[in-house]
Amino acid sequence: MPSKKALIRRPSPRLAEGLVTHIEREKVDVDLAVEQWEAYAEALRAHGWETIEVDPADDCPDSVFVEDTVVMYKNVALITRPGAESRREETAGVEEAVASLGCSVNWIWEPGTLDGGDVLKIGHTIYVGRGGRTNAAGVQQLRAAFEPLGARVVAVPVSKVLHLKSAVTALPDGTVIGNIPKVDRPSLFPRFLSVPEEAGGHVVLLGGHKLLISASAPKTIDLLADLGHDPVVVDISEFEKLEGCVTCLSVRVRELYA
Repeated sequence: MPSKKALIRRPSPRLAEGLVTHIEREKVDVDLAVEQWEAYAEALRAHGWETIEVDPADDCPDSVFVEDTVVMYKNVALITRPGAESRREETAGVEEAVASLGCSVNWIWEPGTLDGGDVLKIGHTIYVGRGGRTNAAGVQQLRAAFEPLGARVVAVPVSKVLHLKSAVTALPDGTVIGNIPKVDRPSLFPRFLSVPEEAGGHVVLLGGHKLLISASAPKTIDLLADLGHDPVVVDISEFEKLEGCVTCLSVRVRELYA
């Protein structure tokens, strides 16, 4: 049976100091962000996911974006080496959490850099965004870790947004979705569906046709519902001010061995 565990990490009190790269900085309401994070976690639990809270990293403003610190494939956890040096202390607590789940643990080593937000898995195909936070050495090391396990790794360019999954994610049938102005090369994906809002390109597969999606994408919510999906809407506006989206607030662990 597939596992349904999700790693999450409580926002740092210094969240408002988090990095911004492609957007203008806005004031972040940390108290509201905590409320939104709690509602996000509850949405996961309400749809059958066991949430596992990684130890807080209060001195790391971006630590709530836990997805960037590890990439899961089958029973293997690849601890990343974030492209932003200020984020590298975030990985220790995540390494401890995945080890406690019984995962086999590998690492990205210098000079490689890799952010988990640059990794989109569709079946056994792993798309890796080569851009501002993930370099060629990071892609090569991910390939070396996962291709022997049966993965096919495809590197794709990312220049218009922070991470690959800031531009695209995938529906349950493998169709990639994204907002065209934010996607470098839509033609690289065998099936691509354009959605009307940037935030509409970000979904988390909860099981069946249930899709976790941001309230910032009402037109995409209507589109996906019309296509027979079941959108589960969460407000993550404070995290969107820091280039966050629904994918980066958790690490979904789906293939733990019994």
